[in-house]
Amino acid sequence: MKTRILAGVIALGLAAPAFAEDNDTLKHVIAHGSVVQAEMQGQALELDMNYKADGTYTASVMGQEVAGTWKIDGNNLCTTSQMGQSCVTYPTGKTAGDSFKVTHPTFGEITVTIKK
Repeated sequence: MKTRILAGVIALGLAAPAFAEDNDTLKHVIAHGSVVQAEMQGQALELDMNYKADGTYTASVMGQEVAGTWKIDGNNLCTTSQMGQSCVTYPTGKTAGDSFKVTHPTFGEITVTIKK
């Protein structure tokens, strides 16, 4: 089960280096990182997401670290990992410390908190 959860986390990878010029929320997510709360197979997950300017990210969950690449495409934060690619649309107007919900293609509704 842990393998399935980690596979989902890798797919989650809420990701994206060309900062979105129009989406200030994504600028803050990339600059500060985020904490993502999701659910998989009835188990609550909390992912500590960290993004680097070189287009890579790491996610810590359940004592494991997973890595991948990210890019911004308009209002979408797209990530790629060994499990594939996913893109998530982010709202504008959010800043460090804000929490909001977005829809992820694998996990459904998730909560994102931009770190301070």
